[in-house]
Amino acid sequence: MPLKTSALASEQHRHYQSHSFEQYAACLLMADGWEVFQPFLDHGRKTDLVISDGHVFYRVQIKSLETTDESVIVKNQWKNTDTKIDYVIYFSQQGEWGYIIRPFSRNHIRLKFAGGIRFRQDQKHFSQAFAKI
Repeated sequence: MPLKTSALASEQHRHYQSHSFEQYAACLLMADGWEVFQPFLDHGRKTDLVISDGHVFYRVQIKSLETTDESVIVKNQWKNTDTKIDYVIYFSQQGEWGYIIRPFSRNHIRLKFAGGIRFRQDQKHFSQAFAKI
Protein backbone atom coordinates (compact mmCIF):
# COMPACT_ATOMS: atom_id res chain seq x y z
CA MET A 1 0.00 0.00 0.00
CA PRO A 2 1.37 3.43 -0.86
CA LEU A 3 2.29 5.68 2.02
CA LYS A 4 1.95 9.45 1.96
CA THR A 5 5.35 10.85 2.87
CA SER A 6 4.59 14.56 3.02
CA ALA A 7 2.06 16.60 4.94
CA LEU A 8 -0.08 19.36 3.50
CA ALA A 9 0.06 22.87 4.89
CA SER A 10 -3.12 23.68 6.84
CA GLU A 11 -4.43 26.08 4.16
CA GLN A 12 -3.78 23.51 1.48
CA HIS A 13 -5.44 20.77 3.56
CA ARG A 14 -8.59 22.92 4.01
CA HIS A 15 -8.71 23.48 0.25
CA TYR A 16 -8.37 19.75 -0.45
CA GLN A 17 -11.08 18.93 2.09
CA SER A 18 -13.42 21.51 0.60
CA HIS A 19 -13.00 20.04 -2.87
CA SER A 20 -13.49 16.52 -1.57
CA PHE A 21 -17.00 17.46 -0.39
CA GLU A 22 -17.77 18.97 -3.80
CA GLN A 23 -16.78 15.65 -5.37
CA TYR A 24 -18.80 13.73 -2.78
CA ALA A 25 -21.89 15.83 -3.53
CA ALA A 26 -21.39 15.23 -7.26
CA CYS A 27 -21.25 11.47 -6.62
CA LEU A 28 -24.41 11.54 -4.48
CA LEU A 29 -26.27 13.53 -7.13
CA MET A 30 -25.10 11.33 -10.03
CA ALA A 31 -26.09 8.18 -8.13
CA ASP A 32 -29.54 9.76 -7.77
CA GLY A 33 -29.82 10.19 -11.55
CA TRP A 34 -28.83 13.83 -12.00
CA GLU A 35 -26.48 15.00 -14.72
CA VAL A 36 -23.67 16.83 -12.94
CA PHE A 37 -21.39 19.47 -14.43
CA GLN A 38 -18.49 21.16 -12.69
CA PRO A 39 -17.23 24.57 -13.82
CA PHE A 40 -13.52 24.79 -14.56
CA LEU A 41 -13.46 27.94 -12.48
CA ASP A 42 -16.13 29.38 -10.21
CA HIS A 43 -14.26 32.37 -8.81
CA GLY A 44 -16.83 35.02 -7.97
CA ARG A 45 -19.77 33.06 -9.38
CA LYS A 46 -20.22 30.77 -6.36
CA THR A 47 -21.30 27.83 -8.52
CA ASP A 48 -19.59 24.61 -7.51
CA LEU A 49 -21.88 22.27 -9.45
CA VAL A 50 -24.52 22.58 -12.13
CA ILE A 51 -27.06 19.79 -12.18
CA SER A 52 -29.75 18.88 -14.67
CA ASP A 53 -32.59 16.43 -15.04
CA GLY A 54 -32.17 16.70 -18.81
CA HIS A 55 -34.55 19.65 -19.11
CA VAL A 56 -33.81 22.13 -16.31
CA PHE A 57 -30.47 23.26 -14.91
CA TYR A 58 -29.76 24.25 -11.30
CA ARG A 59 -26.73 25.95 -9.73
CA VAL A 60 -25.47 24.40 -6.51
CA GLN A 61 -23.04 25.77 -3.94
CA ILE A 62 -21.30 23.22 -1.67
CA LYS A 63 -20.06 24.16 1.79
CA SER A 64 -18.27 22.01 4.35
CA LEU A 65 -18.25 22.96 8.00
CA GLU A 66 -15.62 22.14 10.62
CA THR A 67 -18.20 21.50 13.35
CA THR A 68 -20.67 19.03 14.78
CA ASP A 69 -22.96 21.86 15.94
CA GLU A 70 -26.04 21.99 13.72
CA SER A 71 -26.90 25.43 15.13
CA VAL A 72 -23.73 26.89 13.67
CA ILE A 73 -24.08 30.36 12.17
CA VAL A 74 -23.40 30.31 8.44
CA LYS A 75 -22.56 33.31 6.31
CA ASN A 76 -24.20 34.36 3.05
CA GLN A 77 -21.28 34.13 0.64
CA TRP A 78 -23.25 34.71 -2.56
CA LYS A 79 -25.05 37.92 -1.56
CA ASN A 80 -22.88 40.30 -3.57
CA THR A 81 -22.79 38.29 -6.79
CA ASP A 82 -25.00 38.52 -9.83
CA THR A 83 -25.28 34.73 -9.98
CA LYS A 84 -28.53 33.07 -8.97
CA ILE A 85 -27.77 30.05 -6.77
CA ASP A 86 -30.59 27.51 -6.56
CA TYR A 87 -29.38 25.31 -3.68
CA VAL A 88 -26.71 25.32 -1.01
CA ILE A 89 -25.60 21.98 0.41
CA TYR A 90 -23.76 22.02 3.73
CA PHE A 91 -21.75 19.01 4.93
CA SER A 92 -20.37 18.57 8.43
CA GLN A 93 -16.72 17.50 8.21
CA GLN A 94 -16.85 16.09 11.74
CA GLY A 95 -20.41 14.76 11.90
CA GLU A 96 -22.48 12.48 9.70
CA TRP A 97 -25.06 15.11 8.77
CA GLY A 98 -25.70 17.84 6.27
CA TYR A 99 -28.39 20.32 5.21
CA ILE A 100 -29.81 21.27 1.84
CA ILE A 101 -31.19 24.80 1.86
CA ARG A 102 -32.35 27.47 -0.51
CA PRO A 103 -30.11 30.53 -0.63
CA PHE A 104 -30.99 33.14 1.95
CA SER A 105 -30.80 36.93 1.70
CA ARG A 106 -29.72 37.76 5.26
CA ASN A 107 -26.02 38.11 6.06
CA HIS A 108 -25.99 35.21 8.56
CA ILE A 109 -28.37 32.49 9.72
CA ARG A 110 -28.35 29.53 12.10
CA LEU A 111 -28.13 26.52 9.85
CA LYS A 112 -30.49 24.31 11.86
CA PHE A 113 -33.23 26.95 11.66
CA ALA A 114 -32.74 27.97 8.01
CA GLY A 115 -35.72 25.98 6.75
CA GLY A 116 -33.57 23.42 5.03
CA ILE A 117 -33.74 19.66 4.89
CA ARG A 118 -31.38 17.68 7.13
CA PHE A 119 -29.78 14.50 5.80
CA ARG A 120 -27.40 11.82 6.95
CA GLN A 121 -24.32 11.55 4.79
CA ASP A 122 -25.35 8.45 2.87
CA GLN A 123 -26.96 7.97 -0.52
CA LYS A 124 -30.46 7.01 0.60
CA HIS A 125 -30.97 9.87 3.05
CA PHE A 126 -29.34 12.45 0.80
CA SER A 127 -31.60 11.46 -2.14
CA GLN A 128 -34.71 11.58 0.07
CA ALA A 129 -33.75 15.01 1.41
CA PHE A 130 -32.95 16.43 -2.02
CA ALA A 131 -36.32 15.25 -3.34
CA LYS A 132 -38.07 17.22 -0.55
CA ILE A 133 -36.38 20.58 -1.08
